Amino acid sequence: MPSDPDTAAHEPAPCCVDRRMGDTELSYYLPARSNGVNDMYLHIGFDAPAHLVQRPRVRLVWAILRMQHPLLSCSVAMHSYEDVRFVYTPPLTPQDALDDADNNLEYKPVTKDELIGDYLNGERTLSNQRLSYLIIADGSASLPTPPLTPQELNNVPDTDPNHNHDLLICAAHFLGDGMALHQFANEFFRLLASDKSLQELQALLTEEWNRSCRLNPGKVFTLPNCLEDNLAPEPSKLRRAIGKVDFQLSQAKCIGGQAFPRKSQQPRRTIVPTVSYDADRTKSVLKRCKEKGVSISAAFFAICNIAWARVGNGPPDLPAMMYSALNLRPYFKLRPPHDSYWFLAVGYFNVILPNFIPRSIEPSSTFWHRARSAKFQSAQVAKTPMFVSRCRLMAEERGRRARMWAKEDDERERGTYTPPAPAPTPAKPTKPAVPSSALIGLSLLGNLDGIYKHATFPAVKLHTLTTGSRQRSGGMLLFGYTFAGKLWVSLGYDENGFDKEVVEKFWQNVLGAMDEFL
Repeated sequence: MPSDPDTAAHEPAPCCVDRRMGDTELSYYLPARSNGVNDMYLHIGFDAPAHLVQRPRVRLVWAILRMQHPLLSCSVAMHSYEDVRFVYTPPLTPQDALDDADNNLEYKPVTKDELIGDYLNGERTLSNQRLSYLIIADGSASLPTPPLTPQELNNVPDTDPNHNHDLLICAAHFLGDGMALHQFANEFFRLLASDKSLQELQALLTEEWNRSCRLNPGKVFTLPNCLEDNLAPEPSKLRRAIGKVDFQLSQAKCIGGQAFPRKSQQPRRTIVPTVSYDADRTKSVLKRCKEKGVSISAAFFAICNIAWARVGNGPPDLPAMMYSALNLRPYFKLRPPHDSYWFLAVGYFNVILPNFIPRSIEPSSTFWHRARSAKFQSAQVAKTPMFVSRCRLMAEERGRRARMWAKEDDERERGTYTPPAPAPTPAKPTKPAVPSSALIGLSLLGNLDGIYKHATFPAVKLHTLTTGSRQRSGGMLLFGYTFAGKLWVSLGYDENGFDKEVVEKFWQNVLGAMDEFL
């Protein structure tokens, strides 16, 4: 979707600002309308004294951060498939900001597994009117604390033992990406576990409202840009034409003939088996990768490749294609209209590896060779001078497809869908289509301890992290990251959408390859 003045944030009413979604945002929003496909979650398990997680304190912190990052408080207005808008109404008073935060905060007496399972497989938590939500859970929790009253401001105990708590941050994927989610969680804990009293947090709330939301003469409300408007425009029509040819050629190289066998349609049920490795084992794994000249992220591509080849389900002569996301923030050269980091900034790339294991070579040699190949392919994607052009054109393609599929879905629901006429048969024989199936997606988050500054909030101890999103039927994504000094590997997938035996064998092969090669 090309940028024009209409896509920029403007003020249709004195206390309202809106902005049209870009193509990448639309590609996440349109599929999410009916059942919340792609709605993100971040679960963090932590130990903290009870007074730090009481509702009066949590909602103050939540309110402050929601004002700093206005997309979290937006609603969505859909005027057409091409015109879908974020709508932000700044709170009229600090109390309004606090009430809004409180309405999007919930305490649940459930376990971690129940918390995540309900979000992934239950009724959708988010909606057009609720783009973000916060849940605090404690398996032994009592009823939620009552609303804040003036008498509670000084009621902080001198001694308060630590207890385990679970935090679930929920956000629509069209608001932002994983990097925004983790950076936000770090800020949340830094403020929550600070030595500020409730009175000081209340003062900070008022200060932030005065800065961000108070109506003053000349005040202009803005929202963060969409991804496409953060990319520098093509300098000429010739450069854009060259970019289109390059994009088509690069897409033609996306060859993949491996896929998990699907089952007949059943209700989606996402599960996330997760394994963590202790600190010593994690150090050993990272050291071994460094000795071999690859990152743990590159090694994960090789792990999945070997694990699938050992399942033995796909044609050995066709390669395995895996996809992942790349942070685009370093490529944004334009000055943003808002200093919030809550926005989408992801591009996509593929890694293609052979689907056989040579018998004449040691398996470890094959593994490390393919890890180095994954490293090379990933580096080539980021280094190509056409990378920004490819990202822009891929965004346009994703937006076009999302609008087409959304229109088709709506027509099917109304019973008005008419299949398109079949394409005419070509007079001359054409070359057979090259398969381009992706085996699996990998979300490789790297070292999250570089984002979470644990030393800045010593009053709490973060010990567990799980992340993902509500999936479409037949969805699958492997996660790999380090957190709290540990290496974590998880596989989020729809257990009703695949052949159970094949997926379980693949997962066991993944864990076996971790032990064998790392």
